[in-house]
Amino acid sequence: MYLLYNLLLLFAAGLLVPIYLLRGYRYGKSRRGIRERLGYLSAAQVLQLAARKIIWVHAVSVGETRAAEPLLRELRGACPAHLLLLTNVTETGHAMGLENPHVDCCLFFPFDFSWTVRRILQRLKPELVVIVETEIWPNFVHEAHKLGVPLVLVNGRLSDRSYPRYRCFRALLRPVLQSFSAFCMQSQLDAERICQLGAESDRVENTGNLKFDHQLRAVSAAELCAFKVRYRLANQLPVWVAGSTHAGEEVLLLQTYRRLLAQGCKLQFIVIPRHPERGRELLALLKELQLDGCLRSELTADSLPLASGQVLIIDTLGEVLDVYAVADLVFVGGSLVPVGGHNLLEAALVGKPVLFGPHVHNFREISAKLVAAGAGIQIQDQAQLEQQCALLLADPTKCHAMGQAGRALIADNAGATERSMRRIVPYVRDR
Repeated sequence: MYLLYNLLLLFAAGLLVPIYLLRGYRYGKSRRGIRERLGYLSAAQVLQLAARKIIWVHAVSVGETRAAEPLLRELRGACPAHLLLLTNVTETGHAMGLENPHVDCCLFFPFDFSWTVRRILQRLKPELVVIVETEIWPNFVHEAHKLGVPLVLVNGRLSDRSYPRYRCFRALLRPVLQSFSAFCMQSQLDAERICQLGAESDRVENTGNLKFDHQLRAVSAAELCAFKVRYRLANQLPVWVAGSTHAGEEVLLLQTYRRLLAQGCKLQFIVIPRHPERGRELLALLKELQLDGCLRSELTADSLPLASGQVLIIDTLGEVLDVYAVADLVFVGGSLVPVGGHNLLEAALVGKPVLFGPHVHNFREISAKLVAAGAGIQIQDQAQLEQQCALLLADPTKCHAMGQAGRALIADNAGATERSMRRIVPYVRDR
């Protein structure tokens, strides 16, 4: 099975590497970390990683890295003598990982060739590997298990879309899943599904969703004023923010913005694309739609405040919560197009009402809880988006109530980190 898998990986690499390089050229990005992805480390990295016992946490991209923050914080407190290593696959996830104060070392995850993962696992000899969400690489899991390294899956989920695909390969997945020491799943349905795919039931627990364990954030009047100055926002105008947006979705959002303006709404609009390197692509889209806008990276102290009818595009990392803090209304993207949605709770962390589209299969449970709590509204199409935006922007009292309901929902559902830690701690020696 593993020989066939390696051959398929080689074939896929021949097709995907040129695309990977072309995409980097298109967006003006140098593709970094190739040596790390091939399992090679610098002498300085080897020296740093050899000094202490290692807990290896893997989070593929931005969403998983954000989700892992409460767990990384607790691991740092519970295991101060250990080195916390964080790995990512994407460059945006890696950039976010580098900013995490609880992480000692941040690397790119190795390509899943058996010889590559064997090389780095033998070099690092981690005491424990923690994998965030359902990021299961067969060769990595197989080689870690052969070396006797415990593997724990945390915040695990199997979406309605991905689960049928996994079922088609459950005979191949079973030995991979049986190499795990524990599974901490987001919901009871996720726990049942991982068992049906071959995980041993006594190793599986519904621990809840780590995203509920992010710390609620209170934004003072002084902070809010500073954020508005930073983003060159006019104090007297309401702000609509669309976060984690994707291609094909922004045009619908910008068209909705134009229609709201045509109805007489005085409104500032901020777009946070999921991939910030698409900033200039969105500037071109603004011109096509005869809208005026600018990039966050080009704002200066001399920039004029954003006027009604203008759009600010956030092409930087690490500012999502700050931008949400200045919003009167938040729409979370990846949901008007069939991506599956993104973190719907981030707006609630700062007490903001949240709208999202029909495609939220990656956040099935959270979306249902937000709607049930009165903290979020699911819209089905562009027409409903326009209708709900107009209603909510005209009703600040309802917006405030929705924001407070979201904060209460987060507080009521906290505890996943503590439950996950109970599964993890037995595998860490000499804490």
